[in-house]
Amino acid sequence: MVATPKLVVVVGETASGKSELALRSAKEFDGEIVCADSWTVRKKVDIGTAKPSAAERTEVPHHLLDVVEPCEDFTAAVFKRLANKAIQDISDRGKLPILAGGTGLYVDGVIYDFSFLPAGDQAARQALNKLSVWQLLERIKEQGIELGDVDVRNKRRLIRLLETEGAVPTKQKLRPNTLILGLKTDREVLKERVSKRVDAMLAAGLETEVRDLAEHYGWNCEALKGVGYAQWQGYFNGSQTLPETRQKIIKATLDLAKRQRTWFKRNKSIQWISTPVKWPTVVDTVTTFLST
Repeated sequence: MVATPKLVVVVGETASGKSELALRSAKEFDGEIVCADSWTVRKKVDIGTAKPSAAERTEVPHHLLDVVEPCEDFTAAVFKRLANKAIQDISDRGKLPILAGGTGLYVDGVIYDFSFLPAGDQAARQALNKLSVWQLLERIKEQGIELGDVDVRNKRRLIRLLETEGAVPTKQKLRPNTLILGLKTDREVLKERVSKRVDAMLAAGLETEVRDLAEHYGWNCEALKGVGYAQWQGYFNGSQTLPETRQKIIKATLDLAKRQRTWFKRNKSIQWISTPVKWPTVVDTVTTFLST
């Protein structure tokens, strides 16, 4: 029987420093990074997703970035298939695969071998997509479907809940040869990091990036529904100022961080690391894992 490749997983809230930790770990342990992020898989959304820079990608190979067009459908099931393929390829070349990201369903789909449900009917999905979030919630209530921990503001998740009639993917035990490191950041520190990151994005030209996407694809494009993008619509239609837009992005980012924190907190297999990270501790933990 072929052994399951060793895999290091780095998770945490947005802006917690997981990308930096994954990058440093990849350099230290001759690894390559598989990005588990539902937005960086999309092309042309670079600044608002804090996508790894060209220099970082040159230093360490990154996989599953820029996989699909901005408006193209992409699911956790597709991510799982592509991620497993990348993990096996990295391991076959004698490198250490490092799965890093904050999209909990993407991460868990890989490490718990989720059996995802079939895709819904395209015509039915288009009809549901024309409904408002409120109308979708009403339909879910009428059909007696439990919301569970679904984010009620996430239209795609609500549509998927209706498509599957409330069924959820089944999962297996944690895959063998897997080390999960989670970054735990003080709330006030995280707020400060988020504010600084949003300011850096604005300075790097986020407004122009969003404008170009909106003009080329329209606001219904999937990429423009993400945090850092959806909050600009009011600015471009003249109903809000730039400072108000900045605050909306910061709030949406912190809301995302809260949902990520809730998701990962349920996973008892995560070894939590407080920030600022004590690097020698990380080295010892990973070295011990790789030697077993």
